[in-house]
Amino acid sequence: MSDALTAKVSRFVADTRLDVVPPAAVLRAKHSILDGLGLAVAGARTEGVRLAAAEVASYDCQGGTSTVLGRGTLLPARFAAFLNGMAIHADDFDDTQLATAPDRVYGLLTHPTAPVLPAVLGLAEQEGRSGADLLAAYLAGTEAECAIAESINPRHYETGFHSTGTIGTFGAAAGAARLLGFDAGTTASALALAGSQAAGLRENFGTMTKPFHAGRAAESGLLAARLAGKGFTAAPDILEAGRGFFSAAGGGCDPAKITDHLGNPWTFLSPGVSIKPYPSGSLTHPAMTAFLELVRAHGLRAGDVAEVRVGTNRHMPNALIHHRPADHLAAKFSMEFCIAILLLRGRAGLTEFSDEVVTDPEVKATIEKVRFEVDPEADAAGYNTMTSIIRVLLTDGRQVEGRAAFAKGSPASPMSEQELRDKFLDCLAAGGIAAQAGQRAADLILSLEDQPDLRAITGLLSGGTRAHGDDGTVPTASPA
Repeated sequence: MSDALTAKVSRFVADTRLDVVPPAAVLRAKHSILDGLGLAVAGARTEGVRLAAAEVASYDCQGGTSTVLGRGTLLPARFAAFLNGMAIHADDFDDTQLATAPDRVYGLLTHPTAPVLPAVLGLAEQEGRSGADLLAAYLAGTEAECAIAESINPRHYETGFHSTGTIGTFGAAAGAARLLGFDAGTTASALALAGSQAAGLRENFGTMTKPFHAGRAAESGLLAARLAGKGFTAAPDILEAGRGFFSAAGGGCDPAKITDHLGNPWTFLSPGVSIKPYPSGSLTHPAMTAFLELVRAHGLRAGDVAEVRVGTNRHMPNALIHHRPADHLAAKFSMEFCIAILLLRGRAGLTEFSDEVVTDPEVKATIEKVRFEVDPEADAAGYNTMTSIIRVLLTDGRQVEGRAAFAKGSPASPMSEQELRDKFLDCLAAGGIAAQAGQRAADLILSLEDQPDLRAITGLLSGGTRAHGDDGTVPTASPA
């Protein structure tokens, strides 16, 4: 029966306690939090976030309690959540939820951290909560988000909804409700308010509006929880109702994905959450992983290569739509660019995804060597994977091949803690934060459950004018 799905999610969120979450799930959650906080700092430098920050500044609401990471400003929690959520998603470098069912196209569903973490962080700073409180709320919110994303019919994504923006709003509301200590009934109201704000269309991929979806999801979820906590009324069955979210946005759902699997096992344990090795759409990553292995194994250079053929299932070209990208945002959804830049530079980091690089004549010429196509063998592997088959034709007539279903950073090939730290420090460097402060921040984040005051972390990651001591404490922040 699906007539109690909202109640099931709400009760789970209200009852979540950190001491009953498996330690392995807690560790992986901290890895994603580390990743997300670094990305917020890096993303703060992007033009889209700059424009959004200027709009928020026009509201004359400076002087709040919640940190805009990488910018050094304090704002009311909802606006800090908006800007931080947008920043985490701005470089398309944030983590992704894996799917279990073969009809879940691409094998992935949401970017779980971008909507949830900013909402719970903004509230945790506002309420003076501890790292353990933040961690419990983040786990509750991401688990609810992932269960809802797994449950809704795949039509939701296939016909144009961006699940990070839509379902991420539920995750943010759930996490905020948990942090505020709501009972199941009030949590259900927060979810219902989230449902009426859930939005985001995939036609906006490759523009500033894609990360805007994540920022608005974080802000909308936080607002939903704050209003619910004040007694704002809403439907008690927003997920399963005949005119509710599953029906309106997906045409139905698989209730068992909630009733049988919510927290059992935790999504961070199975099927897992991937942390991105490259700042581009996740669908490019298996091919990039396989191709970079070929580049290194055979010492390939652009002059050696006549053609690279990348074969995938039939759905992947529907998302990777920019075959001759004109700027760095479109390049993130261009298989051709991602392969070309690895061939030319042997890496694809934040530096490579810039307008200057995308429009470089050598890059544009190398893109012409890449053919992105549907491959029957990859298509037959099913849509719950991102199977990519690489065939490289060399100028001397030889051919080398590789393939991958998942990328580096996935549960099948996870990053080491040192690799995660290196990515975090690279992101902080892009945002102008020194390595020493970054190392200290990483230590604190990876022991998050032991931190009594989150300002020790946010002070180190403020990146602006906020003063902080060696321990990261911020004397100018409002007291808890």
